[in-house]
Amino acid sequence: MSPDYIKRHIPHSEKDDEILKKTLKTNSLTSIINEIIPTNIHRKTKLDIESAESEYDFLMHINTIAKKNKAYISHIGLGYYNSITPSVILRNLFENPGWYTQYTPYQAEIAQGRLEALINFQTMVTELTGLPIANASLLDEATAAAEAMIMCYRQQRNTKKTCLIASDSFPQTIQVVNTRAHHLGINTSITDLNTLNEFNEDVFAIIIQSPNRFGEDIDYKSHIELAKQNNIDVIFATDLAYLTHQNPPQNIDVAIGSTQSFGIPL
Repeated sequence: MSPDYIKRHIPHSEKDDEILKKTLKTNSLTSIINEIIPTNIHRKTKLDIESAESEYDFLMHINTIAKKNKAYISHIGLGYYNSITPSVILRNLFENPGWYTQYTPYQAEIAQGRLEALINFQTMVTELTGLPIANASLLDEATAAAEAMIMCYRQQRNTKKTCLIASDSFPQTIQVVNTRAHHLGINTSITDLNTLNEFNEDVFAIIIQSPNRFGEDIDYKSHIELAKQNNIDVIFATDLAYLTHQNPPQNIDVAIGSTQSFGIPL
């Protein structure tokens, strides 16, 4: 290592070291480290590090290992699906460096392309869901359901305490909503909507799903009308690919879902 490199990249000099040791009343920098890091976690032997390998050779090595993986057909469903990403989309959108390198003449930052991509995404979501605004976005569908529940709970000033969840919703959605609700003092009710004739007066929101966990296209028109009559918010869990063929129900308050089916690999 050249002296010039040390001077540029290692800020303290020998004089600085002496000042440091005098101030801390120690004889060496090693003793300082020994006092900071407990000795019982010190490694007693040297690391067995072989000679360096080039980046190219390493990438070839891990690619060889990766080829040992076997890809099987996935039947998991429940919001996670194999998808086909057309090459023209992959090449011109997902792999287009413009989305992460665009910048304005006076503000050269990586965010510009990302912001443009997000506004395009939000515009697509509003057009498919028929809602006036869209966020961009949450972690997954189950998390979005929990956040939608909390939003509905708080906007009605916490006067009602129960969120009703359709029993044919994705199981991971039900689990996440239950967990978040429990720690916020919100009650949840897993309900078969086929047997629902009226709402409890403590219900502030209902979560419905179409397509449901069985892949069924459900008509919730009567349930939504009943919810609106009782001043209950309607959270509609769906799939954007589904909404390209089927209009969302009328009078929903929140739409949630996953965009994984739009070409994001499992």
